[in-house]
Amino acid sequence: MKSTILFLMLLTGFQLTKAQNSTLQNLDINLSTIEYPFEVHFLNLHIQNQYLQMAYMDVHQEKPNGKSILLLHGKNFNGAYWETTISELVKNGFRVIVPDQIGFGKSSKPQSFQYSFQQLALNTKTLLDSLHISHTAVLGHSMGGMLATRFALMFPEITEKLILENPIGLEDYKQLTPYKPVDYWYENELAQNYEKIKQYQLVFYYNNNWKPEYDRWVNLLAGWTINKEYPLIAWNAALTYDMIFTQPVVQEFPLLKCRTLLIIGTRDRTALGKALASPEVQKTMGLYNELGKKTQQKIPNSQLVELDNVGHLPHIEAFDSFINPLLKFLNE
Repeated sequence: MKSTILFLMLLTGFQLTKAQNSTLQNLDINLSTIEYPFEVHFLNLHIQNQYLQMAYMDVHQEKPNGKSILLLHGKNFNGAYWETTISELVKNGFRVIVPDQIGFGKSSKPQSFQYSFQQLALNTKTLLDSLHISHTAVLGHSMGGMLATRFALMFPEITEKLILENPIGLEDYKQLTPYKPVDYWYENELAQNYEKIKQYQLVFYYNNNWKPEYDRWVNLLAGWTINKEYPLIAWNAALTYDMIFTQPVVQEFPLLKCRTLLIIGTRDRTALGKALASPEVQKTMGLYNELGKKTQQKIPNSQLVELDNVGHLPHIEAFDSFINPLLKFLNE
């Protein structure tokens, strides 16, 4: 009897998986069939001996306040997930610039690229120069928080204020986990599918509390996995994993010179490579209820806003709790 029930459960799971895959949109490498919330432009870049395109949104306000803000996306996302944030910032008078970094979203996915936060920051600076923006606030989420930190360190004369929303890299992963080569991350990426992507986000982002509006962010990643060009996307994803592990910014937090706001969902337990660490070390990783306070102590002239019972994506999961302190900080 038990074996029959188990078989039926597995069969049901298989049927659900098959049904999901049959409705999943096959997405090309540059998301050409996906409409972003605002008009997308492209910046031509000649870097590392190749021509690449960097997609971005540049959203102007009807009643400008004379201020700009740059929004930097996380590793598992692209600029489109800032939609609600962009709308609210524009309503409050800000000009909002939202790039897809090289290797992400609608931007180029190079066959060969030496990823570094410095290179991505320089690309972003080139974009701002092309738009004649000389001063801006910078907001980074997740991996974008590491990039925002690097940008602020490289270009302090441009960065008026820095906002870090549940950034990864608040601890040095290479000191906590054994090193794995790019090939390891590549194989992991090749094995991704809808079920694995959703399960990861369900557990690590949303504490097993799924809402229908989260589906679109799973579908964007999963739609790539069924495209014939997915190996190239997976390769770029593997290279950025290596960038995150080998290029920490946590030791340089004391060097930041601009006013900084940390917005931290304290339920977050995101820590890249956690499964590679020993069970004892795993228990100490990704504790954002502690990491937020520790990071605030490291960054001069910084303040911390903790959001209780909120996970890795405050601007998706708890928008009002996220946007109110952000606007207050930007308008101070």
